Amino acid sequence: MVDVLELQYGCPAYIEGVGTSYGYIPSLGAGIAFCTLFGLSLIIHTIQFIWKRQWWASVFSVGCLVEVIGWAGRTWSAKCPYNGTAFLMQISTLIIAPTFFTAGIYVVLGRFIQILGRESSFLKPSLYLWIFCTCDVISLVVQAIGGGMASGEANTVGGDTATGTHIMVAGIVFQLFSVTIFVICAVDFIRRVMRKNLLQPGSGSILPLFGAMVLSIICIYVRSIYRTIELSEGWDGYLISHESYFIGLDGAMMIVSVAVFNVLHPGWMLNNEKADSYKTERTSVDQPDRYGGPPTHW
Repeated sequence: MVDVLELQYGCPAYIEGVGTSYGYIPSLGAGIAFCTLFGLSLIIHTIQFIWKRQWWASVFSVGCLVEVIGWAGRTWSAKCPYNGTAFLMQISTLIIAPTFFTAGIYVVLGRFIQILGRESSFLKPSLYLWIFCTCDVISLVVQAIGGGMASGEANTVGGDTATGTHIMVAGIVFQLFSVTIFVICAVDFIRRVMRKNLLQPGSGSILPLFGAMVLSIICIYVRSIYRTIELSEGWDGYLISHESYFIGLDGAMMIVSVAVFNVLHPGWMLNNEKADSYKTERTSVDQPDRYGGPPTHW
């Protein structure tokens, strides 16, 4: 009889009839592909934020690094499907990584509010970072506690992972809730911008970055919904035991959400000179004419 706990150490080959922690053998090709994609994004983001000295944008690089570690764990698991360290390595990092991307988006949205004016949002720009980053940290702490409890029970004979799993799911649900509130705030921001015509036709680099931010938010929200449903089904649920969903709704969503900022990097498109120029343009457009008439864009 095979001792499942002994299989978690070393690198034993797959044994027919003995299941893995994943419910499948992770794809080696997918692991290599996403390690490469996130690795390239990491290098490009690092060059971009150093070149433009936009140090806050390093959060995108950190997020990519965490993604690379997670997908390296899955690549390891493709060759060593029972290794417990590889499994814990990927599950902990791939849950945490998107938090760094959302932090970057909070800053980008705050910069947009500063440029377009306070009337574009009902929250102060700085509050987005403080409120939602705090929610992210709380969520990650709860998930870490639950994940630690569940993994500890999984490594004991007859262990009950239910309590740890429930705590972990609570953290995921709280994260989805906070992301939902942020999405509502972002939708309200977009509504205000469109209704008040705050984005002028000649805004140049502002509009493409605006679109990139919206695309990134959508990808992260889709991924949050998927992960919530996945973990709520338990460790032997349908979604968690079918890798194609993970590749499409987690890996693909995350690479799009961060790579779009490689193409339209905030450090290049929201630097101080362009921001000040846009503010000046808006001010001149919104001023009444010298005869006391309405603003010229009306």
